[in-house]
Amino acid sequence: MNSPHQEHVHKPAFDPTVQPVPASVVAQVDAADFTLNNPKTAVIALGGNLGNRLETLQGAVDALEDTPGVRVKAVSHVYETEPWGVPEGSQATYFNAVALVRTTLPPESLLERAQAIEEAFLRVRTERWGPRTIDVDIIAYQDVASDDPALTLPHPRAHERAFVLVPWYDVDPAAELPGHGPVAELIGAVGSAGVRRRTDVELRLPE
Repeated sequence: MNSPHQEHVHKPAFDPTVQPVPASVVAQVDAADFTLNNPKTAVIALGGNLGNRLETLQGAVDALEDTPGVRVKAVSHVYETEPWGVPEGSQATYFNAVALVRTTLPPESLLERAQAIEEAFLRVRTERWGPRTIDVDIIAYQDVASDDPALTLPHPRAHERAFVLVPWYDVDPAAELPGHGPVAELIGAVGSAGVRRRTDVELRLPE
C-alpha cells in the first residue's frame, strides 16, 4: 500500500485536494523509501589540474546535484596528486576527490551528464594524459558490469589508482570494487604514497 506521501506525489498538480508536502518529509521519503524511484548508487571521481582546481571541483559537484534524477550523498576530502602517466614536473599537480551519488538515471545518461559537465568547464581532449580542467569519471554504478567501450563498468583502471581509491574510502569505508574486492584492501595493495590530503581546502556537500 502506498503511503499518504506517495499518494500526494502521484496526484495531478491541479487536484485541489493536494496540500504541499513539507520539504523535510520529501527528503525523508527520498532517503528512506528506495521503492519510490528505485535509485542506484554511483561512484564518481573528479580531478583537474588547470585553473582554479577547487572551484572547478566544487562546480562539478554542484552540477551533479543540479541534475534531475541525481542526488549527491557524500563528497570526499580533497587530495593533491602528481599527474598520471607523464614525466615528473611536466604538468601541474591535480586536485582529486570522489562523490557518492544516488541516481535514477541509467549509466548511459549519467555518462552523458558527466561529459556535459566536463564540456561546461572547457575540458579539452587533445592528448592522452594531457592537462585538463576537470575529469568526471564514473568509477562504479551499483554492481553493474559492462565491457562497453563507451562506458566500461566498473572503471577498468580504478583498482590500481590510489587517487581514486583513497577518496572513495573516505565516503564509503566498506566499499567494494566489483570484480576486485574491498577498496580498503586495494589501497593496501597499491599504497597511498603521493596522495596527499589537503587539509586547508574542502568541498561542500550541496544543500
